[in-house]
Amino acid sequence: MDVARESIELLGQLARLILFEETRHGLRDREWTALRFLARANRFSRTPSALASHVGTTRGTASLIINELEGRGYIEKSRSAKDKRSVTLDVTQQGKKLLARDPLNVLVNAIAQLDDDRRVGFRDTLRHALDQSDTGHQRHRADICRGCMFLKESRPSPEGGVSADFTCRLFRAAIADAETLLLCASFEQRKR
Repeated sequence: MDVARESIELLGQLARLILFEETRHGLRDREWTALRFLARANRFSRTPSALASHVGTTRGTASLIINELEGRGYIEKSRSAKDKRSVTLDVTQQGKKLLARDPLNVLVNAIAQLDDDRRVGFRDTLRHALDQSDTGHQRHRADICRGCMFLKESRPSPEGGVSADFTCRLFRAAIADAETLLLCASFEQRKR
């Protein structure tokens, strides 16, 4: 059998494990996807519209997911200090405890058992496949800031100070080094 086709069939089997039809620990697959995303998203992406985009649903359906997660105490909403119409979604301690029981942890642990080279190679292979599939559709996807075309590394000023490690040119905001490893819903692949 063709190795590329066999690989895709294996990914399909893994997808069925990820996108289950029943509930697990009281949540459906889209609610798990939302909770996972919010736990890894940067401050610009923890919004209802970014969540809707990531989950692949309408804003109305995203609101239902948000209400379900908030009602169970897994996330909380807070109004933006800058724009009172804007809402930020944060995972609560209870949500973090639930994520420790995430059904995907079995797959995460299986990949974590690989040696460093194989683990990085596996991730890079999946990212390459995703990049190739996105080119024809021009879809936006969430990814870490490190590979985004909007991320700019800050340079020391002539006075000798630097206010932040990086700057997001899209949001015109300072980004700390640790934030560059979080998911952003406005990610755009840096041209190679």
